[in-house]
Amino acid sequence: MDYPVSVDENGLNLKPEKMEKEKLYHCIFKNKAILIFKDSQDVLNCYEIEQEDLVEQITKCTNDDELEKLFEDYLQGQDLKN
Repeated sequence: MDYPVSVDENGLNLKPEKMEKEKLYHCIFKNKAILIFKDSQDVLNCYEIEQEDLVEQITKCTNDDELEKLFEDYLQGQDLKN
């Protein structure tokens, strides 16, 4: 299956019909990481990350499993309060 998220000089290209529900997709555009998530109700959620060190780590991920692991590790290292 083609990856449903891509970028070109005009911006972000999405193929939501090819996206699996509850799966995180990503791409890099203009030194920003773009994260796209299709939820159980087919609503697309999009997040933009500008933090340079995190964008660099995301760039090194070769598949979506590595990306999810990166975020799990990142969140565990943060002092987040509910």
